[in-house]
Amino acid sequence: MKRIIFVCHGNICRSPMAEFIMKEIAERARRAEEFDISSAAVSYEEEGNGLYPYAAQTLDRHGIPYGRHRAHRITPDEYRSADLVIVMDASNERLLSRITGGSEPEKTSRLLTWAGENRDVADPWYTGNFEKAFQDILTGCTALLQKLK
Repeated sequence: MKRIIFVCHGNICRSPMAEFIMKEIAERARRAEEFDISSAAVSYEEEGNGLYPYAAQTLDRHGIPYGRHRAHRITPDEYRSADLVIVMDASNERLLSRITGGSEPEKTSRLLTWAGENRDVADPWYTGNFEKAFQDILTGCTALLQKLK
């Protein structure tokens, strides 16, 4: 089983959206049993908070189920136990490196690089564009699932 952790700044918008999107597309592809999928933050700012309401509404609009979620900051042990740690942007990548001491950088990548794109998933907390974030995350997760065959 491949352990994948999606990471964003606060773990209330992009990374849980990626977690739930990836779980759903893996389920639809009848590959859910191949993965252990979760999400985390690089900050403590939103620790304990649930999925941001606009993120939940966006998932609802697209028929993506989600469960109870509580934001948390990734721990070094959590990082070490993962096979892949997928960040949403370059800032997340830098902050993650500080948390992990830069260990095992080969397991860390930005989500859209899996789709052949050298850009970040913009943070909808700031842009307000949850639909754009959803589409970018779906693109990245779809490519990731295809490449993990």
